[in-house]
Amino acid sequence: MTSEQVCKTEDSTSATRFQQRLLGWFDRHKRDLPWRRDRDPYRVWLSEIMLQQTRVAAVMNHYERFLQRFPTVEKLASAREASVLAAWSGLGYYRRARMLHAAAKTIVQERGGRFPGNAEDLRALPGIGRYTAAAIASIAFEQPIAVVDGNVERVLQRVRGKNLAGKELWCSAGELLNRKRPGDFNQAMMELGATVCSPRKPACLLCPVSDLCATRGELHAPTKATRQTKRDIHYTLACRNGSIFMAQRSKAETLMPGMWELPETSTKGATGTWLTLRHSITVTDYLVRVTRRLPPNGVEGRWIKNSLLMTLPLTGLTRKILRAAGII
Repeated sequence: MTSEQVCKTEDSTSATRFQQRLLGWFDRHKRDLPWRRDRDPYRVWLSEIMLQQTRVAAVMNHYERFLQRFPTVEKLASAREASVLAAWSGLGYYRRARMLHAAAKTIVQERGGRFPGNAEDLRALPGIGRYTAAAIASIAFEQPIAVVDGNVERVLQRVRGKNLAGKELWCSAGELLNRKRPGDFNQAMMELGATVCSPRKPACLLCPVSDLCATRGELHAPTKATRQTKRDIHYTLACRNGSIFMAQRSKAETLMPGMWELPETSTKGATGTWLTLRHSITVTDYLVRVTRRLPPNGVEGRWIKNSLLMTLPLTGLTRKILRAAGII
């Protein structure tokens, strides 16, 4: 066992009480999420990758549809990247989908379709970091290793009564871990943070471990204000005989390479706005103006039938525009 997995093996009375109460609460109140219905490592892995930087509610339908398209790691590994991106479309952060696809190929080609059963080997796969490896190893294989995500971090800081970071944070998670039910305990910690110990207005009266908490939700972690950048962008929506003119981003692009979108136009030619909407990506707020007209001169692209649009890996903004236009 590595030093990353656990920092202490001692078990105090308060830690035992914490574990018992938290697991009892989880057994009674856990949400019925599709990836909790079995411990298949492929499904656990898929859910963990989808849930990175994405809310549970946004993942639910995408998870089921993705599994219908790629029910096994072998199916995923043999698929074209464009098909994987199309199935992922709408979840954003498309690098996750590319790494998922690359990892599937590694598992099939180098491991005969078998997932690594421990966190250390899982971290060798593309797109799997410390948290994801620990989550898969504990949930799918019951490896006694703690996880730390944003929800767990918040719970630990409030329970301990101090701001924790880095090694101290992971050590604190390892000290509390129930080693007989590590997968359930880790999910219970994340569930508590997501549903009860929320960032604002935590429901301390409903918390199963409130009397073991040093702060009762009053600890505030230091935060830095992020300045939002505002920008106007303009797109052309060209329609002809049930088809839309689309452009594909270069494979060399650092952001969403190979994805399909409406052609972007300069502000000089953006007259007669037909549709306006807002869109945010990380720290940038966009005011999006869409013009109905012929494709701009000099823009490479092709006409795509409306019925085929959803088979393409579309950018999130393009999906939003096409939905607002009533095309998809």
